[in-house]
Amino acid sequence: MLKRIFIYIPLFCFAIITQAQTKHRYKDIIYQGISIEKDQTYNPSASKDDEKAYLFDLYRPTGDDAKHRPLIIWMHGGGFKFGSKSAEGVELWSKTFAQRGYVCANINYRLSKKNPLFHFDELQKSSYYAVQDAKTAIAFFTLNATRYGIDPDKIILAGNSAGGIIALQAAYATNAELADMAKITGDSIAVNHPHNRAHVAAVINFWGAIYNLDWLKNAKVPIVTCLGSEDGMVSPTHKSAPLYGGEDIHAKADALGIPNELKVFEGYSHELQKHFDPLFSGGKGTKERWLEAGQFSADFLYKNVIE
Repeated sequence: MLKRIFIYIPLFCFAIITQAQTKHRYKDIIYQGISIEKDQTYNPSASKDDEKAYLFDLYRPTGDDAKHRPLIIWMHGGGFKFGSKSAEGVELWSKTFAQRGYVCANINYRLSKKNPLFHFDELQKSSYYAVQDAKTAIAFFTLNATRYGIDPDKIILAGNSAGGIIALQAAYATNAELADMAKITGDSIAVNHPHNRAHVAAVINFWGAIYNLDWLKNAKVPIVTCLGSEDGMVSPTHKSAPLYGGEDIHAKADALGIPNELKVFEGYSHELQKHFDPLFSGGKGTKERWLEAGQFSADFLYKNVIE
């Protein structure tokens, strides 16, 4: 009997170690190499003046021959005035999610020529047009799904700050609701496609917000949110801001039965910096928190989109 026990113990330990070392595609980093195709366009018919606004960089894992992979469309922050697809955060998340097996596209979108950071009405208008660009990107990748080896039914919208705002509005607000909010009249998109929302598999919301909580009644798109508890740029709640932040979204989504999870980084501000500085990424500590937010989101997507 004792001899049998000594035989089983090593086998049991081996099974535990093997299970612990098992990595799951889309949940864990399994590819070391990635390929990046820069400065592609998702709107070939764009005017010359707008060409740059419709560029994207595509990230794919090397050595991967899968044909139906989820796509994450990443959108940068910058208050609808600044930023691009080369922003440090979206580049980091695109690389690490591609290493998990996803296809990722960092996109540019039209930025405001005015000052949305200090004029809320201009912020709303900028959001409307940026959301239309996100929908244009979704249509492009849906049409070219075979070309890029993606599953058109598993397109995920993701972004930080303004990018998170775009992702939430695109998934949950109709064109008519957005146009009415922004007091935009006569736009052909809002008139001809008033009920058009982005039909996506999930939203990754990094410290973004939604303009109207009631828009969450429009759909059941899973939402994963990460934010800093001391965010002074996009407040976690509506108490001190005209937008509804991640904590408000989490509570409302729970009440509506929308699959969602929230991770709060206690003591940190916008972009998960200790003290937000738009001219400085925040250094090693901030990047580690960005990676932690990425893993939290990957775990959520694995449970709610992939499995």
